[in-house]
Amino acid sequence: MTRVLVVEDDPQLVRALKINLQARKFDVEEASDGGSALRLAAARKPDVIVLDLGLPDMDGIDVIKSVRGWSRVPILVLSARHTSEDKIRALDAGADDYVTKPFSMDELLARLRAAARRQEPTAASQADKVAVVTTDEFSVDLIAKKVHRGERTVRLTPTEWHLLEILITHPGRLITQSRLLLEVWGPSYGENTNYLRVYMAQLRRKLEADPSHPRYLITEPGMGYRFEP
Repeated sequence: MTRVLVVEDDPQLVRALKINLQARKFDVEEASDGGSALRLAAARKPDVIVLDLGLPDMDGIDVIKSVRGWSRVPILVLSARHTSEDKIRALDAGADDYVTKPFSMDELLARLRAAARRQEPTAASQADKVAVVTTDEFSVDLIAKKVHRGERTVRLTPTEWHLLEILITHPGRLITQSRLLLEVWGPSYGENTNYLRVYMAQLRRKLEADPSHPRYLITEPGMGYRFEP
């Protein structure tokens, strides 16, 4: 059973989320503030965190940053903040997805299922992996799921990792936008090319020497992306 930690201080919304999630066989934990969320996240090891940014004791961005210090658990932000700047701040901090209030429960559940799927490695994907991919700028250990630049470990969110993994395991090959959206976010997100732009920009900032002129993570305008070894 997938364990979901809901971090939200609105009791009516928590109740609605709990009813809908439990009806779909999710195991639900709840926290009404950031401190409780961090304690539960450490103790209970949820499979996905659904997080409001407007918490009574701390900003949700700080919760994301704290969790990312030790865990790659998918974090789905659920917030009334709707500007591009708010979304970018949350994604840069390590969130994997962002849903604005008011929201469709069906859409939220679809995104939650997609986040949970990204946590499930398949035997086939493990068997087909080359152990380490090395470039002049960074190295990627596909078995340990770690990225290094020199002696420094680069922290990636689960979504960033999934994108990078797909690209570097197909060196030199164009991976279309539709395929990336399908494999990383699921079948409901075929038109969300803005997701790809945001996450690819994040990967380039973390891995490329000159993110504005990438050497390894290449955009093919209007088509997709490729990893150039």
